[in-house]
Amino acid sequence: MDQARSTISKIFNGEPHSYTRFNLTQNMEGDNSQVEMKLSSEIDEETGGNGVGGHLNHNSNRTPYVAQKFGRTPKNLCFMAATIFLIFIIGYLIGYLVHRNKDLAPTCATSALRYEDVSVAHETGAAPLMDWDDVKKLLAEKLTTSSMDLTSSNHRAGSPGDEDLGNKVITKFKEYGMKTWTDEHFVKVQDPPASGYNRIVFKNGSEERPTGFLSYSANGTARGAVLYAHYGQEDDLRQLKDMNIDMNNRVMLVRAGRISFAEKVANAAKVNASAVLIYPDPADYSIGESTPLFGHVHMGSGDPYTPGFPSFNHTQFPPVQSSGLPNILAQTITTGMGMNILRQLGGRTQPNGWGSINRLGDESDVITVEVNNVLTEKRINNVFGVIKGFVDADRYVVIGAQRDAWGPGFGASTVGTSVLVELARSISDMVENGGFKPRRSIVFASWSAGEYGSVGATEWLEGYLSSLSMKAFTYINLDGIVTGIYFHGCRLLVPLGRLWLKSWEFDKSLLSQFGKNNWESAILEPLRMDSAAYPFLAFSGIPSVAFRFHSGSSDYPHFSTNLDTRENLNSVTASQVPQLAVRAGQFAGHIALRLVHDHLLQMDLKKYNQLIRSHVVQINGKVKAVQRVSLLPKALTVKWLIMASGSYSRASSALAADIQNSDLEDIEMCRVINDRIMTVERNFLSPYVSPRDSPFRHILLGSGPHTLKALTNHLDSLTTANPDADAELFRNQFAQATWTIQTCANSLAGDIWSLDNEI
Repeated sequence: MDQARSTISKIFNGEPHSYTRFNLTQNMEGDNSQVEMKLSSEIDEETGGNGVGGHLNHNSNRTPYVAQKFGRTPKNLCFMAATIFLIFIIGYLIGYLVHRNKDLAPTCATSALRYEDVSVAHETGAAPLMDWDDVKKLLAEKLTTSSMDLTSSNHRAGSPGDEDLGNKVITKFKEYGMKTWTDEHFVKVQDPPASGYNRIVFKNGSEERPTGFLSYSANGTARGAVLYAHYGQEDDLRQLKDMNIDMNNRVMLVRAGRISFAEKVANAAKVNASAVLIYPDPADYSIGESTPLFGHVHMGSGDPYTPGFPSFNHTQFPPVQSSGLPNILAQTITTGMGMNILRQLGGRTQPNGWGSINRLGDESDVITVEVNNVLTEKRINNVFGVIKGFVDADRYVVIGAQRDAWGPGFGASTVGTSVLVELARSISDMVENGGFKPRRSIVFASWSAGEYGSVGATEWLEGYLSSLSMKAFTYINLDGIVTGIYFHGCRLLVPLGRLWLKSWEFDKSLLSQFGKNNWESAILEPLRMDSAAYPFLAFSGIPSVAFRFHSGSSDYPHFSTNLDTRENLNSVTASQVPQLAVRAGQFAGHIALRLVHDHLLQMDLKKYNQLIRSHVVQINGKVKAVQRVSLLPKALTVKWLIMASGSYSRASSALAADIQNSDLEDIEMCRVINDRIMTVERNFLSPYVSPRDSPFRHILLGSGPHTLKALTNHLDSLTTANPDADAELFRNQFAQATWTIQTCANSLAGDIWSLDNEI
């Protein structure tokens, strides 16, 4: 005990240059072992020691080296304790941060990622995502009303009213904290004569001066016999041809509807008609006897005087015109004018189902048509706002609506623009105050000059095509969203169409009418050329969708007229415009939010398999028929087209398997897969045709001689010995279409070493 006291006293007294030794006796496992330790007030090297480190010795009289090294001075004890505590704290913090980062790291995994049902699939990544059900609830909370204060009595493209609405939209975007910008273009459009007039004179009757007009019609005077051609569709003209009716230099009288004004005029020009008169038949339109119609007849979109490039400044470019401009006259007339002409027609009887007045017209039913439209240049502005994503900010979905109109345009533009602004407000609020963090960005676009053929939207696409085609993965169109019941979209977005049907489950009559199994054939329709979504898909290769919600039994009849007012839209929708607008806005929001929420884009690549195969089957059968009459060489084979179709089918299946089987726990893998998905529509654009001659280059959904549908029609022309048919031209188009499909399959396959080389 005295020895212990002496030792402790020496430790705390801190005598310099001294050390001591003591025996710490401890009962270990039942024996009386003693451990001798050496304590020193300084860390010295002991001379005469027998090596590094102390050793254990029972009742040894030698002083261990380790005892000197670790002297227990108060200073050393405090230092050791602080060091141990610091190491513990650092280790704890490192472990916490590593564990937290693992939880927060965005992943691609989903608990149920399926093409067939986009209503399931709960994401496993914790951030920046929230559960999809929570996203839907949050949108429903934020988007509860749709303000319709963005109205104007006159907002034709380029007018002060149009500019004023654009300023209101961008002011709203700024209020919501969005980054905003504008896109200015100088475009050429055709308006009715400012001082003169357009006119028609039927037989020896009085002169009629219609106030409606068709922009981009040829100007001049045409005189010829009237020929009633139903809706002016290709099938209608084919029936007339089968009846051996001469259509050369005839003035076609056609009903509005079913296809665009531009398609009607283009079809008439193909059979050498001299002019086209378009009227609203009372069986389709209940708009009165004297309501004028407005529209355009450019078989394309955008400014037809800068085809393929943007109208930033006309002085930069030589004079050039789109191939889609007609070379014949086109004019709208009222219901009263059209019915007056029909009642006086003679000639042969109409085909069954063409109308109650059943004469087609003969050579004595002569009419004079004069068109004096004026070409003018207008400055237009597109307005944009963006909500930036938190992971892939350079990938974005675009939501757009036109804001111009021929007249009041309440159904055509006001509702869509109002929904656009309300969606921007709601989603901005979800991000700022609701905790929602979209992975990708959302661009909101207000277009001008939509009534002249999606001019504003197309000029934007032409101006930034190289970047948009790589980064914009979907376009959602809001024009006329409460004026009908249909879903127009590319086939990749069919799963979202199924979601659209489910959003109507409250409407039992609709479900009983279409059912859950045949909705695709009943409601899903190809995009129409007069939709702003069409150039996004067929010109730029961006998956696009347009839809309309309307609980009535018939479509809205007041488009392209001065009767498109709030009152008339309310009368058609049983005064449910605000409710329908909110519901349509929620649906558009669901599509956009799903596309920016999920780790992988919900697009069904296999939907194109059947469409490609159906075209291949038709072409195969027709090629054999043409070869039997020796109009095509026997060496020409459809084998390569069949193999290209198979390559696409295998590539789409392989990507689906990659999604299911790969380890998708990193952002880069998600981005690679999404980029492969995004290439599909873009690679269906034929690289062998000029945007000036064939702007809608999509071989499946576009328009022109490069499409698979055109190949089928060309084979029909060869079979009937049509003078316009060209076997050598067909072979070139056939080879180009084949390789376009194979190129799409190659791109979809991904890496160069993964390509299907069977072709």
